[in-house]
Amino acid sequence: MSQQLSPEAQRNIIEGGRKGGQTRAEQLGHEGYQEMGHKGGQARAEQIGSEGYREMGRKGGLATKDMSGQEAMEQKGVEVDESKYKTAS
Repeated sequence: MSQQLSPEAQRNIIEGGRKGGQTRAEQLGHEGYQEMGHKGGQARAEQIGSEGYREMGRKGGLATKDMSGQEAMEQKGVEVDESKYKTAS
């Protein structure tokens, strides 16, 4: 069951997430934060492999300032196999 949040609740969640990320960055420092991102990228690469990255890049490469990759795919009739990079949550 999905529940809609009030605009105030949405703002609070966003602000809390921003502050949490800021605090974590301060704790880790620049190098620690970079290392965390590197490890996350490595883990993702292991999950989806080179073929998954290729498909994800095709979709991202279609994105423009005015249009998301998804919108561009639909408009241009380009097919991207999202199953190669989407994981079950």
